[in-house]
Amino acid sequence: MGFSDRQLAHHEGLGYGVGVTAFSLDDAVRVLGQQVFEESPVPSIERIIEDVDVSSLDPNHVLPNIAPPVFYGVWYPSAFMKWDR
Repeated sequence: MGFSDRQLAHHEGLGYGVGVTAFSLDDAVRVLGQQVFEESPVPSIERIIEDVDVSSLDPNHVLPNIAPPVFYGVWYPSAFMKWDR
């Protein structure tokens, strides 16, 4: 998912977007609110790519910084992955 507010995206380290594994789009937005924005409103989402092929992602920045996308939750940036769930 990519955000329309570029200033926020770069400030929060989300300039490349966010990778989320969820049950549905609504669930993905809920997970973003919990894991990334800590219950704050999720900013306007500019683009969504469902069923992304991770091999198509940026090899220099995104791929080295992802958690396993087979697990439920935010997998990129991996710093937002909640391993205790």
